[in-house]
Amino acid sequence: MTTTGIGHFATFTRTAAICAAAAAFALAGCNKTAEEKKAFAQRMAAPTAVVMPASKGEPVEGGLTKSRDGYPSFGAPLTAANVQMSDEQAAELQHQLTALGAKRQAGSITEAEYQRRVAEMRALAADHGASTLSEITK
Repeated sequence: MTTTGIGHFATFTRTAAICAAAAAFALAGCNKTAEEKKAFAQRMAAPTAVVMPASKGEPVEGGLTKSRDGYPSFGAPLTAANVQMSDEQAAELQHQLTALGAKRQAGSITEAEYQRRVAEMRALAADHGASTLSEITK
């Protein structure tokens, strides 16, 4: 009887030791360095709000109107930061780009002329955001 009891105890102890080692190895992978924790916190942080000034009328504190009882009112219409491109403008731009690509394929324009036009469009794309932002903030 004693041998059987000791055998069960040894088997139980061995199984417990193996489970504890497996748990330790599994939990060891969960530890993060300070840099990893900081990067994770930055990814999970809420974005910084940008309050745009009112385009018409008086600027409102905090971007919201307040009712007589002091609570914010969300009933005022929101204004866009900028006018969106119309469907006609998008279609015209697509037509221009398609025509430029077709001329290049057909050999109607030289590679240098094609690259010049592409560089011109890229410069417009790079500078357009800053110039529009300066117009908005005026």
